[in-house]
Amino acid sequence: MRVGVLLPTFETTAERARGVATRAATAGLDGVFAYDHLWPMGSPTRPALAPLPVLADVGARHPSLAVGPLVARVGLGSSAHLERALETLVRVAAGGVVAALGTGDRLSAAENLAYGLPYDDAGRRRENLAAVARSLRPIAEVWIGAGGPATNEVAHALGVTLNLWDAPVERVAEFARDGLVSWAGPTPADLEEHLDALREAGATWAVLGPGVDTERLGVWRRRDRLQ
Repeated sequence: MRVGVLLPTFETTAERARGVATRAATAGLDGVFAYDHLWPMGSPTRPALAPLPVLADVGARHPSLAVGPLVARVGLGSSAHLERALETLVRVAAGGVVAALGTGDRLSAAENLAYGLPYDDAGRRRENLAAVARSLRPIAEVWIGAGGPATNEVAHALGVTLNLWDAPVERVAEFARDGLVSWAGPTPADLEEHLDALREAGATWAVLGPGVDTERLGVWRRRDRLQ
């Protein structure tokens, strides 16, 4: 199981994100990720860096790291623009790209509406999601953020990874029986035990939230490689 960390991008500059990426590379982690939000959830007055420029910068600096948004939402721009942006990231990031995609939901809808961006119905968002995933699948590892059964079926139909946010280990194991599954979420107190359990449940990746001890995570990763 590969491991990664979310970068701190709810900032006015990318300096902290660069620092975390450097520590992640030094610790031997597999990748770094960035949220795709116009502001931190529920805090519209706080800053948020655009994820793909930050990831391009990090990917160029650290060829050992895979990079990816978690998750890039269809509907914040055109599907063509999202595809081209991720294709560019693939060319820049020597360590590879995880093109994690999502439809957004009622919690993120306010971001679209605040900027006059259309917020399509769920069916249309799923159609766009499937089209973007299909386009990127030949050049990147594609994940789809888990949602309702219809969204999850898109991942299964395309044979790409379903990403579960902060799901119990039992839920990961359940979904892993039907296809590829990755896990992302806040750092648990029992980090090593939790990672062991996710690996046994069949997760392909575990991505920890900002603030995780990268060295501690690296120690687990090195031990896991030896097993």
